[in-house]
Amino acid sequence: MRFITLALALALPLTVAAQDISKVNGTVSVDAGGHAGNLSTVNGSVRVGDHASIQEGSTVNGAVELGDGAQATALHTVNGAIALGQGAQVRGKLQSTNGAISLEPSSEVTGDVANVNGAIELKHAHVGGNIETTSGNILVGADSEVDGGVTVNEQHGWNSFNRPPHVVIGPHAVVRGTLDFHREVVLQVSDSAQIGPVKGATAMRFSGTQPLN
Repeated sequence: MRFITLALALALPLTVAAQDISKVNGTVSVDAGGHAGNLSTVNGSVRVGDHASIQEGSTVNGAVELGDGAQATALHTVNGAIALGQGAQVRGKLQSTNGAISLEPSSEVTGDVANVNGAIELKHAHVGGNIETTSGNILVGADSEVDGGVTVNEQHGWNSFNRPPHVVIGPHAVVRGTLDFHREVVLQVSDSAQIGPVKGATAMRFSGTQPLN
């Protein structure tokens, strides 16, 4: 009986730590090294501390921030940016409707990375799925890897004549899938990068650390 009681006592903190956290009009957060289930809010941000872990993080009208070495199953927001710290990992999909997405060095998303508006930037990071946008610029930075492809969707509506998105594949970066463009884009690819087939655009090669323009 003593061993059963001890086992329950040890399991209880883990159960409490894994509880969902939900709020309206405010930020939800997990401290560094902490654990939680789903984090959700409306009109507020989701913040996950360094080396903490959660299941899903989601918000409407707010940012999502995953600290250095932190982990999540999926992240998404409407009207907000998503930022992954150094060495952070998302084991599923990462999605923002209107907001920038940034992945710091050694961070990883095993699923797709997608938005409609807002820049997407990888800094020596890894995406296991596709990168997809409609109006945002895309930078697959130096030494980054994308196992899927890159897709820029056709734009509709009153803003369909906005400037073409700028897509840059940096030095020693790798995009293994198809780069598929359904609207006009400016595509610049480092002469040391490796890419798959290109549809709907012409790749302009550049040398050095970044394009001149």
